[in-house]
Amino acid sequence: MALPDATRHFIDGEWIQAERTAPVINPATTQEVARVAMGSAADAKRAIDAAARAFPAWSQTSVDERLAIIGRINQALKDRSDEIGDAIMAEMGAPFSLARGAQAGSGPQHFDEILRLLPDFAFEEPLGSTMLRREPIGVCTLITPWNWPMNQIAAKVAPALAAGCTMVLKPSELAPLDATILAEIVEEAGLPAGVFNLVHGTGGDLGDTLTGHPKVDMVSFTGSTRAGIAIGQNAARSIKRVALELGGKSAVIVLEDADLEKAVSNAVASCMFNSGQSCNAGTRLLVPAARQKEAQEIAGRVARNLTVGMPQDDADLGPVANEAQYGRVITHIEQAIVDGATLVAGGSEKPDGLTGYFVAPTVLGDVTTDMRVATDEVFGPVLAIMGYDDIDQAVEIANDSEYGLSGYVWGSDIDAAAKVAARMRTGMVHLNGSVLDSKAPFGGYRKSGNGREWGVHGLLEFLEVKSVYGGAKGKA
Repeated sequence: MALPDATRHFIDGEWIQAERTAPVINPATTQEVARVAMGSAADAKRAIDAAARAFPAWSQTSVDERLAIIGRINQALKDRSDEIGDAIMAEMGAPFSLARGAQAGSGPQHFDEILRLLPDFAFEEPLGSTMLRREPIGVCTLITPWNWPMNQIAAKVAPALAAGCTMVLKPSELAPLDATILAEIVEEAGLPAGVFNLVHGTGGDLGDTLTGHPKVDMVSFTGSTRAGIAIGQNAARSIKRVALELGGKSAVIVLEDADLEKAVSNAVASCMFNSGQSCNAGTRLLVPAARQKEAQEIAGRVARNLTVGMPQDDADLGPVANEAQYGRVITHIEQAIVDGATLVAGGSEKPDGLTGYFVAPTVLGDVTTDMRVATDEVFGPVLAIMGYDDIDQAVEIANDSEYGLSGYVWGSDIDAAAKVAARMRTGMVHLNGSVLDSKAPFGGYRKSGNGREWGVHGLLEFLEVKSVYGGAKGKA
């Protein structure tokens, strides 16, 4: 299947050929598989201007008009799901089943949820004699990462369209192919020119304009905490709304009464999913100190049974997504061993027979809170196991992080597990392996970001609130 042409921007309903391009590298082979446009500040300004021109008309469309177009986009995402999955497999190395499954499927997942909630969403609500109105915030810059590319694009584009906003999307230049397919879908769906614009390029070339331009009303960014801080500072000069979904160092707390085999096995598989490249991954496994060695044995066995291989061969783990990330992951593993961690499984050696950016699923035991691997986001298939003496210490260790995205608790007594979850300073907690819910808000505390995505809370991020005093007389 041919990969899409990402050497063009999509601005104001037109495809614009870029003057400069850069290679898109398949991390499994380290070979170029496509080219991507390298946009300039001028391209970003052109896209922002187009979105600003389109906003007055699009913001006044009816819910039914928006539902019709969003429905067409959603159906096309489903129709082209395999093509999107293959693009993701090529651009960031997700294994075949993951690429065509959860990765490609995450687009319709968010559009389906918007289509479910939008018909009954209260854009007007009486409060006494006042009419509360929820109105589109305006022109939005959407900046998305490479690890779950379609998921993060859909989690922003779907609610922005539903709210009546116009937008400029800048996907990661490392994984631009699925975004290009979405732009083709948007064009075919009949979305008015300028409502959705796509610009490719680097944050260095485009970031200041996309996040600081006075015509931009909101920036929604998913990526590193370092970049999120810079975006927030740049956007603050023009008092924009900024929604940030950033890094994580999530803890898995296994309580005394938990099924250790089940909890540890799940924690390993979950941590290694998507080659460990998920911001909400549970990368710190906290177990009762007396059972730490047993937990390490279980984790090592599970990790060694995971397969690592070429994405098209549908191994459990593909490569990490790029050379720079590969280097960071290997450095973290080697530093952890220097710091005194026990290598239970995996390590820094590349798996046999593979030449791309592959990292073996790695389990580190006897990790202590002063080690970098216990505090830094590795963003690779690396699990750190730590012991605790009592539940108060477990919660203290879990909360001893600059991040606060997610958490996990395992225990036979669900009420006791829920009480532990209530003490964790994170935006999300999973009890006994419960999975994400597209209706529930996704987001974190502290340096994991602000704002929420997914479902109705994701829609609210793209809306302003207006009080029309006296507008609800007789309706209260």
